[in-house]
Amino acid sequence: MKPIQSKEEYQEYVDQKTPNSPIAKNCFNAFWVGGVICAIGQIIFEICKTRGLDETNSYTIVSMLLVFFSAFLTGLNIFNKIGKFAGAGSLVPITGFANSIVSPAMEYKSEGYVMGVGAKMFTVAGPVLVYGISSSIIIGIIYIIFNTQSLTLI
Repeated sequence: MKPIQSKEEYQEYVDQKTPNSPIAKNCFNAFWVGGVICAIGQIIFEICKTRGLDETNSYTIVSMLLVFFSAFLTGLNIFNKIGKFAGAGSLVPITGFANSIVSPAMEYKSEGYVMGVGAKMFTVAGPVLVYGISSSIIIGIIYIIFNTQSLTLI
């Protein structure tokens, strides 16, 4: 094989070696799988409402069950297959978050519970938690500052 001489030759080489992605099919699969996950959440919500729970408790139960099911399916290696098929559609925020915690925990279990599971469990989810908590604290402080200033001006 001859060495690549220019950017154009390199781009041609990359185009030959890179498989084409069926974008329309991937978008369709992401759309309907994400819709099914959301529909399951809505069904759980409606069941909770018909059992007499208020909206807040119903939303809490929906979140808990979706996290449980996605973690359980990740443990059975089913959620990863769904993820390969659906792409971003399976990463409806709460199910994707549960998967991002359980997957590394399972992968590094052989290294022990402290240095494996405990240390690696939050490799993906850790930054999300840190930035989410930090930004909510900053926004809360800004809210308190502006809320108390508006009260003192009245």
